[in-house]
Amino acid sequence: MDTLLNNSDLFISGFRNTLILFFFSAIFALVIGIVVGAMRVSPVPIMRGVGTVYVNFIRNTPLTLLMFFFAFGYPKLDLPNPGYTVLAIIALSVYTATYVAEVLRSGFNTVPVGQAEAARAIGLPFGPTMSLVIMPQAFRAVIPPMMSVFIALLKNTTVAAGFSVAEAGTIRANLSERGEPAIVVLLWVAFFFVILVGFLAWLQRSLERRWKVLR
Repeated sequence: MDTLLNNSDLFISGFRNTLILFFFSAIFALVIGIVVGAMRVSPVPIMRGVGTVYVNFIRNTPLTLLMFFFAFGYPKLDLPNPGYTVLAIIALSVYTATYVAEVLRSGFNTVPVGQAEAARAIGLPFGPTMSLVIMPQAFRAVIPPMMSVFIALLKNTTVAAGFSVAEAGTIRANLSERGEPAIVVLLWVAFFFVILVGFLAWLQRSLERRWKVLR
């Protein structure tokens, strides 16, 4: 307990930055994933092709390599450099969006074909059909796998610690310089991650119960 109380500043700042990375990465990944997921089931071959290439290329690239590019390769392109934290959010968003897209695509496939046919029969084009008919039903079907993706995103934020982003993954290194025992620090970091993951699991169960009633 002394390790936690005597170094509360590092724990607070580290997990605050972790939550910032997670929150913004989750939002951007969800937005990108919805677009890519819709492209994957689009009737337009070019859109399907672009979505497929994006998912297969990014998903098969290690997150560390993607983070390495944004941390060291991007600044050499002479483009505006928003800082390591923003670049880490971009890398996490681009990477996680591929999994969001695939989860949503599986959700789209659970919606009966008759729903889309009925929407087209009343004159709705592809965009409104997806946003008003297919997507609301698909989201209800993919809550568990979607939350699993976000739980993985939360844990993946620790990769940013290797690229000068001061989040929870850097707490152990910083406290080692203060002479704190590494095993105790790691146990405290793991404890707080368990709490955060438990909150996401509780949110998943709550959404499942709520939307199950609305069906």
